[in-house]
Amino acid sequence: MSDHHRSAAAVLRLAPAESVTPPLSLPSSIRTGAVPWTLVSAALYIGVALAVHFVQLGNPVLHVDEEFYLLVAHHMREGAVPFIDIWDRKPPGLFLLYRLFLLLPGDGVLTYQLCGIAACAGTALVIERLAQQIAGPASARLAGLAYVLFMPVFCYGIGQAPVFYNLLVALAAVYTLQAWRSQASTPLLINGAKAMALIGLAIQIKYTVVFEGAGFGLALLLRGHAMRMPTDRLLRHGLAWCSLALAPTLAVFAAYAAFGHAELFLQSNVFSIMLRRADGMASWNRLASEMLALTPFWIALGIAARTQVADSDALKLLRWWGALSFAAFLAFGSWYDHYVTPVLVPLCVLAAPSLSLASVRGRRWSIAMLGFGLIACIVVIADNIRRHGTREQAETIATAIDGELRGGCAFVFDGEPAFYRMANSCLPSRYAFPNHLNTWTEARALDVDPNLEVARIMMTRPDVVVTAEWWPFYLPNWETRAIVTDFLQRGYERYASVRMGTHQYGLWRRRRT
Repeated sequence: MSDHHRSAAAVLRLAPAESVTPPLSLPSSIRTGAVPWTLVSAALYIGVALAVHFVQLGNPVLHVDEEFYLLVAHHMREGAVPFIDIWDRKPPGLFLLYRLFLLLPGDGVLTYQLCGIAACAGTALVIERLAQQIAGPASARLAGLAYVLFMPVFCYGIGQAPVFYNLLVALAAVYTLQAWRSQASTPLLINGAKAMALIGLAIQIKYTVVFEGAGFGLALLLRGHAMRMPTDRLLRHGLAWCSLALAPTLAVFAAYAAFGHAELFLQSNVFSIMLRRADGMASWNRLASEMLALTPFWIALGIAARTQVADSDALKLLRWWGALSFAAFLAFGSWYDHYVTPVLVPLCVLAAPSLSLASVRGRRWSIAMLGFGLIACIVVIADNIRRHGTREQAETIATAIDGELRGGCAFVFDGEPAFYRMANSCLPSRYAFPNHLNTWTEARALDVDPNLEVARIMMTRPDVVVTAEWWPFYLPNWETRAIVTDFLQRGYERYASVRMGTHQYGLWRRRRT
């Protein structure tokens, strides 16, 4: 065995091929028709998620990211193509997912938020099932509840990318664990294929999933090696798994390449990630606060480590998954709050043994951990509304913008991507996400000089320009800001100053002569 395989096997402490453990599957209650336990859990998770997010439902300005995803989806409905017509670095699958939300009836904002709540509850159900491998049913249910409560602590929006791909990765973990317990080549191949197919879909929502996918793939290969599978057959299995994981991304790349946009796809999806600057001490401060906010989980892991579990083999694989997700979180820096949320999935599973109701100490700890999650969740959501504003405030600004459009576009240099959609404005540029043009961290990551692009936009004389009137600015690109200021002074007049949340926006229209 190679040194690489020895080190990975040491982490996983690979079980011998002849050991027999009960097979893992999706909830047996679903398969047999005896559904009460699963239905109770589903109702609990959906009910709690709806309760904690109720004050946010329908608010179009929860988070700039999900505002932007919905904006892109609206333009896709009109024929726009991601990267070509609207630039970003997220995988096309994420925008396609939001485009699918718009196929459903009703308001697009409420639709994506309800779908996000459903995905969160679905992930909690899978967490519960995985946690049952190392804890009792009641403890496993509390692990799922912990996920629902702690998600808003780190992801105060409802439609961030991890909300959706966490479900796919959790399901992939289910099938990886099934493959890990396989005693024959065929079940190993089939379960591994299911896991890698799910990972492939998840990668098209966020590329960082590749870390967990590679780790799951390595676990599958090590299992085949432990089964003494012939090397050529194991290599064929590995090639099949890898192909399934990469197939969606390669298919999308092939589609762009077929229309002559291969370079554009690579710049947006690969090179821009590497060229984006970090934001210095701010990112380290975020990391420190996130590690502090995860304190209940560090305590829970310590308690769980002293708790005897029924299935030690499952525990080893779940710990391996936790290490993979944490490595993926650390790898790309910046460490925004919602980057923590993929780590919550294995953390909640691994915390399950500590959430025991069988002893007074266990009950006290369960109340303390879940109580902390509930309080933190309420505080974060309330603070988000205070800082980001309400639907009514956003509609006031959108109406003020719409009233000054004279056949041209608005230019939201500072502010919310939702303003474009809510004001029925066209887009003045491929760069509709304000931070791409107004922050220095993005200046060299774009496929255009931001100074030239901002000057080009202003030379088209947009009907309305939205600027920030607060201080300090977020990592400002002073050069593009100076260009906008110069054009405003020479040809625009400020006709409104409107507050949304803690931010004041200046609205500028072309000077009337």
